[in-house]
Amino acid sequence: MVLRGVRCPVNWARAKVRLEELPVGARLALVVDDARAVRDIPRAAEAHGYAVLDVADLGDGWRIELER
Repeated sequence: MVLRGVRCPVNWARAKVRLEELPVGARLALVVDDARAVRDIPRAAEAHGYAVLDVADLGDGWRIELER
């Protein structure tokens, strides 16, 4: 799910909606360019019971992989 140009907390809200649609055990990869998202999305995901599998620097943004 590409969330470039989408700022916190809207990027988390969109990701959360998508996560809730997925079956348990499914993974969701987010691509973001808001530096706050690298800190805030993993924290919010863990607070809501989702697993943070990876956070990778892409150079022009970040890839955050979550599991429901």
